[in-house]
Amino acid sequence: MEPVVTVGLDGSPESLSAARWGADEAERRNLTLRLLHAWPLLVPESTRVPAEMDQNYWARRIVHNTRAEIQAHHPGLPVIGSLVADDAEHALLRAASESEMIVLGSRGLVPVESFFLGDISMPVVAHAERPVVLVRAGTGEDGPHPTRTAAGGVVVALKLDGPCDDLLAFAFETAAVRGLPLEVVHGRSLPVAAYVPWGVNHDMADGIVQDAQKLLSQTLRPWCDRFPQVEVTDSTPLVSPAKAVVRAAEGADLLVVGRRQHHRAPAPHLGPVAQAAVHHARCPVAVVPHD
Repeated sequence: MEPVVTVGLDGSPESLSAARWGADEAERRNLTLRLLHAWPLLVPESTRVPAEMDQNYWARRIVHNTRAEIQAHHPGLPVIGSLVADDAEHALLRAASESEMIVLGSRGLVPVESFFLGDISMPVVAHAERPVVLVRAGTGEDGPHPTRTAAGGVVVALKLDGPCDDLLAFAFETAAVRGLPLEVVHGRSLPVAAYVPWGVNHDMADGIVQDAQKLLSQTLRPWCDRFPQVEVTDSTPLVSPAKAVVRAAEGADLLVVGRRQHHRAPAPHLGPVAQAAVHHARCPVAVVPHD
């Protein structure tokens, strides 16, 4: 199958924003956009069924209307409409193995009623083999950089306690194709020993920051050499990694966080940084599986 960006559709405003964001990304990366709607009750197509009795009418309409809007604003972008008679989670996880990335709508901490967004997005984020991008309603509207502010850019959260090549590859490639700066954030909480009765042991805190910055610079050097066109900044705030990432993502175009790959578990599992990003960041969030 040709390389694609797959967008999961459920007819909600969030999934429409996801389709717009996915179309923009697919066009920038010279990929095909696949619009996927999965529903177990889809029936085989029949040309003899009247429109008012067509059980697939609403499913086809969701894909057709979204495809028409995308093609109106991206006339040169190859777009595939796909209706799948399957459970949405299974369909998206299978599609993830065939795609460069999956893009889904997200409502963060707002109570959800949508089948796709409520029960489906988190298992897909936790188990997909490829990056999953979560997009809120109102993101991905027409324009060169719809969410761009004075701060802007791509933000990536880095832990530095293991391999992170897949995470950095996605962050640098996205910044490069979008012509955006990249901010690399490594938050680190102070150990208990750094606290003294009158506050913080500044010598210990400074030493922690210096060590982190040295390791961060070593990790980023080969990527900066590989992507010299990307303007890179880094920071090592002495706060919890989750708080550092959410704070850095304010006004960003995209937040990139990692997820350790693990064997399929009965319930979805994300680390605290990814959880904080998915629930609290207002910009699109890419969750990238890595070793």
